[in-house]
Amino acid sequence: RTSLPSPMFSRNDFSIWSILRKCIGMELSKITMPVIFNEPLSFLQRLTEYMEHTYLIHKASSLSSTTERMQCVAAFAVSAVASQWERTGKPFNPLLGETYELIRDDLGFRLLSEQVSHHPPISAFYAEGLNNDFVFHGSIYPKLKFWGKSVEAEPKGTMTLELLEHNEAYTWTNPTCCVHNIIVGKLWIEQYGNVEITNHKTGEKCVLSFKPCGLFGKELHKVEGYIQDKSKKKLCALYGKWTECLYSVDPATFEAYKKNDKKNTEEKKSGKQVSNTEEPDEMPLPDSESVYVIPGSILLWKITPRPPNSAQMYNFTSFAMALNELDKEMESVIPKTDCRLRPDIRAMENGEI
Repeated sequence: RTSLPSPMFSRNDFSIWSILRKCIGMELSKITMPVIFNEPLSFLQRLTEYMEHTYLIHKASSLSSTTERMQCVAAFAVSAVASQWERTGKPFNPLLGETYELIRDDLGFRLLSEQVSHHPPISAFYAEGLNNDFVFHGSIYPKLKFWGKSVEAEPKGTMTLELLEHNEAYTWTNPTCCVHNIIVGKLWIEQYGNVEITNHKTGEKCVLSFKPCGLFGKELHKVEGYIQDKSKKKLCALYGKWTECLYSVDPATFEAYKKNDKKNTEEKKSGKQVSNTEEPDEMPLPDSESVYVIPGSILLWKITPRPPNSAQMYNFTSFAMALNELDKEMESVIPKTDCRLRPDIRAMENGEI
C-alpha cells in the first residue's frame, strides 16, 4: 500500500511536559506515555526498516575487493538509520513474545523478529538473503534518557552481517539518536557517536563519526570516517549525511579538502565573535548546498525520496508505510503473536485514538 488508512492527528493539544517533568534523568521504559506521541508501528517493525536498502548487502556480496565490500557494508550501516530522519513518533513497545515476519521477494530478503525480554526490553531479529548470500542478525536494547529538553535513545546491542560467499562477518553498533524540543517548539532529530564496523576475517575496520549538530547546524546530519587495514593504514575516506547519501574518496584528497574547508571556516569565524555553548533550540537548517561532493568521489548510497504524503503519515518512508499492512491471506498464515494483529496499533493507524 502507498498510504495509511488515516492521516496522523495533531499532537498540539497534548502537554508532554505535564508527564515528563516528574522524570528528569530517569530511564523512560518505566514511564507510561500518552499514545498520541506514538507512531502506528511496533518497535519490531521499526527494526525491520534496517532492511530498506538491502540492495547494498547484495552488492557487497558481488564485489571481489575487501575494501569495496566494506564500503558497501558501511553504506548499509548508515542507510539503516536514515529512516529515522524526522520520525519523531515513538514506536509501540512490543509485548514479550511478540513477533514480526516479513518476506520481500522484490528486495531479496526475509526477516523474523521477536521481543525476547520485557525488563530490560530487548528485541532480537534475524534476516537472510533469499539467494543464501547473507545473514544479518542482532538484538537491540534501547536505553532512553530524558534530559529536560531532549530524549536520548542509545541503541545498545551489536549488529552482525555475514557475507556467506566470502565467509566474512562484520559487526557494529548503531549511533545514539536524540529527539530535541520535546517540551516546546518543533521536534527534531540528530544522531551522533562513533560507529566502528569490523571485518573479523581481514581485520579491516571502518570508523565512522556521526557528528553532533554543533552551534550553527554546520555539522547537522554529517557522517565521515575512514576504512583502515589491520595496521591502521587508511585505505579510503567516507563522507556524507545519514539523511541522504554517502561517498567514498581517496584519504589524501579528503584531508586536503578538510584542511581547506577548516581554513575557510576559521576566516569566516574570526569575523564574528561568538560565545554560546547551549544546545540550539530551533532545529538548525542544514547547509543549503547539503553535501559538497569532493572531485574524484564515488557515490555509495543515496536515499530514496519519501512519498509526497509522508508528512501526514508520521513521516513514514514508502517501505515503512507497508509494514503494518494485513490481508486475509496473510492472516491465515502468520502466528497470533505477529505485530500486525495488535488491536492498539491497528486502531491508531485507523485514526481511532
